[in-house]
Amino acid sequence: MRLKPSQPKDRLILALDVPTVTEAEAVVSETSGVVGAYKIGLELIYAGGIDLARRLTAQGETVFLDAKLLDIDNTVANAVRSILKSGAVMLTVHAYPKAIAAAAEAALGHDLMVLGVTVLTSMDDADLAEAGLVGPVGDLVASRAQKAIENGADGLVCSAQEVAELRNRLGSQVVLVTPGIRPSGSETGDQKRVTTPTDAIKAGADYLVVGRPILNADDRRAAAAAIVDEIAAAL
Repeated sequence: MRLKPSQPKDRLILALDVPTVTEAEAVVSETSGVVGAYKIGLELIYAGGIDLARRLTAQGETVFLDAKLLDIDNTVANAVRSILKSGAVMLTVHAYPKAIAAAAEAALGHDLMVLGVTVLTSMDDADLAEAGLVGPVGDLVASRAQKAIENGADGLVCSAQEVAELRNRLGSQVVLVTPGIRPSGSETGDQKRVTTPTDAIKAGADYLVVGRPILNADDRRAAAAAIVDEIAAAL
């Protein structure tokens, strides 16, 4: 399995954060060939997204299933075994050691990259405190990231604000996937730990997840292509 992207386009993952499969298929039709992969998250998973993943992979598209699994070991492992049938090549699991270990073992020998989710990019120090978690965010991310890799994760989902530190701490082989990407001038929305494509790449991110800046564009294909150009310039 090729974990690292080879071309600038491969580094761009378009989040299909839309409510219906019909809308998702329209986005794919508009952007196919200019993005590296399509992310199917919880909203779409529960609206037919798994069947969509199967169809997209059959068409030769790369699919990232953002399921954010977390449950008892056996349930996580069996969920991964079911997900393998979708053809997805990237899967998120919350970065709790036992959940990561169960997912990694179930995916062993298959073309499925297990990515640990450390701290959601919509959360800051105040949110951690409200949830009863010990911060600051950067320290919790580093701790969870280290344990995720030790328990078999192929990579991590983290904000670009933590990428440089994680790259230094974990080395060049760990895959780092960065959501919360906003091209210059874009609104941040509900994301709090955001950055530009250029800064994320220069910090050491391998893949960038972009949703609304492309989905809400008048010309989605052109918006995606512009981000790929920015990625290429930053490499």
